[in-house]
Amino acid sequence: MKFFLAIVLFFIITNPVLSQEKLTLDEAIKIALQKNSGLITQENELSRSESALDAAYGKFLPDLGAYGSWDWNKLKTEQITKDSRTYSVGATSNIVLFDGLSNYANLSRSKNSVESVKLAIEQKKQEVVFQTINLYYSIVEADQLLKVREEDVKQQQKNLETIEERNRLGSVTKADVYQQQVQSGNAELQVIQQKNILETAKSNLLFYLGLDVLRDYKYSDVFTQKELGILDTDINTDYNQLNDLVKKALDNRRDYLAQKLNLDSYYDNLTIAKSGHLPRLTGNLGYGTSANIPDDLFDAHTFSAGLTLSIPIFSGFQTQNAIQSAEVDAMNYELQLLDSERLLKQDLQKSFLDLDAAKKSLLVTEKNVKAAEENLKIEQEKYSLGAGKLLDVLIANTSYQNAKTNFINAQFFYIRLSEQLKFNLGVLDYSEYE
Repeated sequence: MKFFLAIVLFFIITNPVLSQEKLTLDEAIKIALQKNSGLITQENELSRSESALDAAYGKFLPDLGAYGSWDWNKLKTEQITKDSRTYSVGATSNIVLFDGLSNYANLSRSKNSVESVKLAIEQKKQEVVFQTINLYYSIVEADQLLKVREEDVKQQQKNLETIEERNRLGSVTKADVYQQQVQSGNAELQVIQQKNILETAKSNLLFYLGLDVLRDYKYSDVFTQKELGILDTDINTDYNQLNDLVKKALDNRRDYLAQKLNLDSYYDNLTIAKSGHLPRLTGNLGYGTSANIPDDLFDAHTFSAGLTLSIPIFSGFQTQNAIQSAEVDAMNYELQLLDSERLLKQDLQKSFLDLDAAKKSLLVTEKNVKAAEENLKIEQEKYSLGAGKLLDVLIANTSYQNAKTNFINAQFFYIRLSEQLKFNLGVLDYSEYE
């Protein structure tokens, strides 16, 4: 019986650990690409655009229709009563031969729309990847900071035990004990606060992925080789290099390329509006047969063909208004495109300079950790020998904790900026996660 209870207790204790799933960054990105509602909406929009493109091609083809009719007439006089029935069937076809190039402009606009939506989908995928990376790194960063806080609690508790023992021996005052108790309490409070930050970061990621925010996942707690490679990358703020990056961004940014296609569509709208001033030529073909009884159908055939030329003379200024409106829309959107290009350059420049500054900050904070650690050791040794003050030890410890925190923040800030630079360049790869 005891053996059975031990087994049950073992499974109860280990079950949370065994059931905890590990969620890596790659897996998170794959989930985000599958479940992001904005991305799904864009993909649905592509179906609509492709259908509109089929309709645009269809305008170059003749339509085809068939008809059938039955008529009954009855003539009744005092002398005679006569019934007559007529059966007829036929087919008609019409085709637009020329409509002022409106159909060509409509086809061009539909093609641009399809390509624009495809680019929007690719841009959204890059955005999803970038956002997921940011949210995931927030978890890893918060977890590493929590470890720093927990290590500090252990160290403060160890110091408190040492100081209490020395106080019993009469080598330090009671004030030192109180000071250390406050320091230990603050360290424990920081652990609680950091745990809340970590749980919030986890909740934010799971919500973005469309997963249960209460489900417990295990996340990566160390840097991968890819991330270590990013941290080892050197940045050189050469403006010639920046100019090359701007050119690269203009060639790769999907949102910018989509805007250029949209501008072409606005000029297609202008062509469609101008077609209202041009004549319209249509052709038609017809075939029919009729008879008084169904058996005589197709004994007589009627064929027809014709051309119709419509020339607009005056439309109450409606056509001119449509042209003016299309011209204004095109000019305004062209200004928006120029603004987008300037904003793209500005964002890229800022990311480039921030990345360079972040690299320098990373190197400085790494050195600060080593310096603060050595200073803490010195102050602790002095205090142990009775040659230093507890306040100096506390200050040195605070500086050491701040240095480690700043170094961790600098690491993740640099990695995020590296990914942001790729995103701003339009080269953030998402295909490996699909």
